[in-house]
Amino acid sequence: MLSGCDFVVLAPSGDIAAQQRDLLVISTLLMLIIIVPVMALTVFFAWRYRQSNASATYAPDWDHSTKLELVIWAAPLLIIICLGALTWLGTHLLDPYRRLDRIAPGQPVTEDHRPLRVEVVSLDWKWLFIYPEYGIATVNEAAAPVGRPIDFRITSSGVMNSFYVPALAGMIYSMAGMETKLHAVINHEGSYTGFSANYSGAGFSGMRFAFHGQSQAGFDEWVAKAKAAGQTLDKANYLQLERPSENEPVRRYASVDPNLYQAILNMCVEPGKMCMNEMMAIDAKGGLGLEGAYNTLPLEYDKFARRGSIFGPRPSYVASICTAEEAEAAFRAARNGGDNSIGPKDHSPLRGAGLLRPWPRPELPGAMSQLDVPALSSRL
Repeated sequence: MLSGCDFVVLAPSGDIAAQQRDLLVISTLLMLIIIVPVMALTVFFAWRYRQSNASATYAPDWDHSTKLELVIWAAPLLIIICLGALTWLGTHLLDPYRRLDRIAPGQPVTEDHRPLRVEVVSLDWKWLFIYPEYGIATVNEAAAPVGRPIDFRITSSGVMNSFYVPALAGMIYSMAGMETKLHAVINHEGSYTGFSANYSGAGFSGMRFAFHGQSQAGFDEWVAKAKAAGQTLDKANYLQLERPSENEPVRRYASVDPNLYQAILNMCVEPGKMCMNEMMAIDAKGGLGLEGAYNTLPLEYDKFARRGSIFGPRPSYVASICTAEEAEAAFRAARNGGDNSIGPKDHSPLRGAGLLRPWPRPELPGAMSQLDVPALSSRL
């Protein structure tokens, strides 16, 4: 019966989670200032003005009390002002993207507190943790030294999830093609539970991991244990790891591709696929133009189509960036080979009811030799 009495939210081990706990407790106490008197007065009025109490004051013509009106309106207004101030302060001071300014009450962050960067990837249905500073990676297990700021960078391989370690800090989402951030610190040694707080499919219930708060010596030993595992997490191994699986045991990788996380974030782990940030850089410079659009196959991300599933379209990605002449030759060669699904578009003017007559273009077959000025002027 007591299995649900886990007070980790009200007794956390991280300073950020403790501040969130204080915000919750203070807000509850402020609201109880109204709730408790109302509940008490409800019982009092029911007893005081019961039908059998002949000594109760009977005032059928009473309709107004200035003092009572002041109490009724002033107390909730003051509580709303206090709750608004707490919300505003908490929203800014506990912003997960905001770097820590303290390790604990009265212990500010100094230059000696070098943040520990942890790159987190939510998979179906497991968690991948990459430690770029140490060149290691783990599955369903994470650790951090006590009193050291942690800089989490979080993304997803596909389905949106939610990263949550109640003892450490608040919940934050992980989304494919996007990076969210969480800054936190663990203040007490121990082993804590982390999980996904956002339903993501059949294996969601097993998407849990252990988070260890350790001394610096214990953390160094944990890193050494990972380095002794001997496995390497490169892009090819990641593509295997990314396949959906349930209730995965803890795995450790002695080395990891330094560009793996950025490839996951930009959806280009598969060899030969253009990264999302590269595509956005091209678009930011004006794109490839109309000619280049014919040379560029669409960028899409469909892990089921790319992972050997029989469903979905064939994988497609940017093959090359070439000149118009090279593209035309490639299309001609493809058609000669029997592939009629691709080819240059017909640029001849559209014709039909309600359309303007085209401008004179002798190079196009069937183009008008004279411009229909009255028709054009009437349109303008």
